[in-house]
Amino acid sequence: MISVIWLGMIVISIMVGAATGRLDAVNRAVFEGAKTGVSIAIGLIGILAFWLGMMKIAEQAGILRALSRLLAPLVRRLFPDVPPNHPAMGYILSNMTANLFGLGNAATPMGIKAMEELQKLNPDPKTATPAMCTLLALNTASLTLIPTTVIALRAQMGSGNPVEIVGTTLVATAIGTATAIVFDRWFRRRSGGR
Repeated sequence: MISVIWLGMIVISIMVGAATGRLDAVNRAVFEGAKTGVSIAIGLIGILAFWLGMMKIAEQAGILRALSRLLAPLVRRLFPDVPPNHPAMGYILSNMTANLFGLGNAATPMGIKAMEELQKLNPDPKTATPAMCTLLALNTASLTLIPTTVIALRAQMGSGNPVEIVGTTLVATAIGTATAIVFDRWFRRRSGGR
């Protein structure tokens, strides 16, 4: 569906540009947008490589395992219908840990694997389970301690103090995560789930 929306916006902009005689402006905007996209992507590669390397070091040092053990009781309460030793729990914990460090790109594959494992527990493959809905809500809200991607974008765009957003990001994501949990519990109770 999103590809249809994007295609529609592109076609409409080209038609409006042609109708108003400003097709050259549309052409310039296309190439400027592509140039900006490439320069942002190249700038992000370095920062993301750094933070992914830090995550690898933290993993080898046992910090991620310790954080996962710390989060495990909370995750078991959030996902009561998932067996504690099921592989989905490991992926859920990895996804949440990566999101805590603002590594959405690293969290995505773990979230997908968690959903695949949760699907194996699903009695009706055509309907999402409460655990799947909880994971989606938490992954979307995702409490973030260090918004590495946003810091990288701010640094790339020349911000004087790219890390000044850490406090407000922490507050905003904490509120978002708390809201997601409250609504998830409310919908579970309303639908008769646990």
